[in-house]
Amino acid sequence: MTDSTAESRPVGLVTGASRGLGKAIARALANAGYDLAITARTLVDGDRRLESDDSIVVPGGLDTTAAAVEAAGGRALSLYMDVLDRATVEAAVHRTVAHFGRLDVVVNNAIYQGPGAMLEFMDLTDEQLKNLFEGNLFAHLAVLHAALPTMIAAGGGIVVNIISATAYTTPANRIGSGGWGMGYAMTKAAFERVAPLLEVEHGSDGIRSFSVDPGHVATERQIASGRAKQYEGNFTAGTPEQIGAAVAWLCTDPAAERHRGSIVLAQKLTKDHNLL
Repeated sequence: MTDSTAESRPVGLVTGASRGLGKAIARALANAGYDLAITARTLVDGDRRLESDDSIVVPGGLDTTAAAVEAAGGRALSLYMDVLDRATVEAAVHRTVAHFGRLDVVVNNAIYQGPGAMLEFMDLTDEQLKNLFEGNLFAHLAVLHAALPTMIAAGGGIVVNIISATAYTTPANRIGSGGWGMGYAMTKAAFERVAPLLEVEHGSDGIRSFSVDPGHVATERQIASGRAKQYEGNFTAGTPEQIGAAVAWLCTDPAAERHRGSIVLAQKLTKDHNLL
C-alpha cells in the first residue's frame, strides 16, 4: 500500500474490539476500506479470564483483531483502553488522531464487564451501579467529547453507538430465565438517547449518528460464561458477523441516511439487505 493510498483511506475507531461484536465490526470496516484503531483491555489472545472464574480463558485479543484488519487490507492501531480508566479512554482518541491524522467513524461498542451487570435491583450495590454507568455511558461520552471536534473540523463523520434491546424492552422473566439486570438496562436506556440528540445538535455539522441494537448474539464471553444458554428458547442468537455487516453498511451506503438518529435492528438490517 502506498503512502498516498493509506492517507486516502477513512479511519474508524472501534472500542471493545478484542472479540465478539467489536472484532467483527473492525473486520467488516476493514473489508469496506477503512483503517482501524481498535481498543480493549485484552492485548493478547489468551490473556483474559472470566471475572467470575479465573480458570476459564475467554478467547480473543487485539492481536488477532489487528491481524484480521491487516488481512483485509487495512492498517491497525491497537490501543489499551479500560472503560473505568478515563485517562485511557481519552488517550485512545487522541492517539488515533495523532497516528492516522484523521477520524471518520467512531463505534462505541465497549461495555463494563465487572460485577453488577447481571444482578437484580436489591442485590445491586451503589459502587456497582456507578461502575455500570461509568463503563456503559460516561466512557462513551468521553470518547465523543474527544472525537467530535476533529470530526466536525473535517466536515463531519459517523457515530455508531451499540445499544441493546434492554434499553426499551421489559424482560418476560427474571435473571437466569432470560431476564437481565436493572442496572445494565438503565445504562443502555440512557445511552440510547445519545445518537438522536447528537443528530439534533450536530447533524448540521455533518455528524451522522446511529443507535445499533445487535439483538441477542452468542459472543465468546457469553459462551465461556455459560450465559448464552440462559437465553436459549427465549431468543434466536445472531452472529457477530451479522452485526459487523450492518455497521459497515451504515458507514458506507448512502441509503443509511434514512436511519440517522434512530434505532437500527442490526440482524434485521443484514437480512433485509442480504449483506452476508
